[in-house]
Amino acid sequence: MLSTISAFLDYFDAVNRRAMRDVAALPQEADGWAPATGRGESAWSINTLVGHMAGSRLYFASAYAGLGWVSPRPPDVSSRNRWIGALEESAKELRRQLQDTPDEWLHRKVAMIDTEGALSGWRVLMMMVEHDIHHRSQIDTYAGMNGWDVPQIFGRGAEQIGALQARERARHGLDGEGHPL
Repeated sequence: MLSTISAFLDYFDAVNRRAMRDVAALPQEADGWAPATGRGESAWSINTLVGHMAGSRLYFASAYAGLGWVSPRPPDVSSRNRWIGALEESAKELRRQLQDTPDEWLHRKVAMIDTEGALSGWRVLMMMVEHDIHHRSQIDTYAGMNGWDVPQIFGRGAEQIGALQARERARHGLDGEGHPL
């Protein structure tokens, strides 16, 4: 678990870099693309998803800071050339809002918007990160469906790792099933 707000923000910075990398990799034809079917979030355009990611970060920050589960006005993501700026600006604003909060807030309870009970502050922040990753994955799925490049999360693909498995098993004295020889 992250024990300081500084450590959380460093973690979030890495998540945001991957979001910006994946969104930046989208081609011009992704601008305005939306699934042919679906309802609600399942039918949102990529533009709307990017704006939702950027705005939702500040929704979670507001809750964490004790200011309520309040959504900010969505950023202008009406064209592809605005996507990265929206993500950069929301990350910058998130950092501004959280960087001086006490580390103890990670453990204080935050009342939920729609149910009884509360969550620890660190859980609210992790919900924000998981939400961001969820929608980045949705965008990456749409990219794959359209044959657009989808960057590898850690710079290597499953095929590359699969090709290294025989050597890795031998190095560690394991059979083809991963059991000790």
